[in-house]
Amino acid sequence: MANLRRIKKACYLANRSEHEVQLLLATKTVDVERIKIAINQGVTLIGENKIQEIKQKYEGLAAIYHQKHFIGHLQSNKIKEILTYNVSCIQSLDRLSLAEKLQKRLTLENKTINAFIQVNTSAEDSKFGISPKKAIEFSKQLSDFDRINIKGLMTIGLFSSEKEKIRDCFIRLKQLQQEIITTNIPNIEMNELSMGMSGDLEIAIEEGATIIRVGTAIFGKRAYPDSYYWNENK
Repeated sequence: MANLRRIKKACYLANRSEHEVQLLLATKTVDVERIKIAINQGVTLIGENKIQEIKQKYEGLAAIYHQKHFIGHLQSNKIKEILTYNVSCIQSLDRLSLAEKLQKRLTLENKTINAFIQVNTSAEDSKFGISPKKAIEFSKQLSDFDRINIKGLMTIGLFSSEKEKIRDCFIRLKQLQQEIITTNIPNIEMNELSMGMSGDLEIAIEEGATIIRVGTAIFGKRAYPDSYYWNENK
């Protein structure tokens, strides 16, 4: 797969091991058969932005090994469905009210789930995610939720052709990761940085990404711009 070669080359140029970076297939709007083809090439981590698509594809993908992350904006009334359809990680945890309801549901079902804190590193009103200034305090609040395993941070970089502005978003996330590690918050892990997509994965790898979310470069352009797919309300 060409994108695995891109990741391998980017890791080499950044003096990193390719084993440090995992490719996530961003499968929004992609049908089951095309997802299967990609999984059969060795990429077993997929990410969906909308609960409805997870439900639609669930049966078709049930027989093939894969892991599923939720990478879109999560409404609290969709939590039950997230847990029903075997999502292993929520990459978009960005508010205390959502964490409280998630903890309550997980306790009721005697389950746990992995999660990343989503940070709005570009300070755009159109983007979800907690402000970098509030991320450390949010991490401290999340340490009390024993059913939610915080594994790292996620951000959506600036949608821009200016590479250094995109890089600034990734640098900020890496700095924030290090600040949280230094704070030594109980029950909070910071091993993962989910950042970088089709157009900017090389920059993300240079700045420390451990998960790259790639859709367009594998499955082609969607009918709508990327920003459309991050909002569960649409």
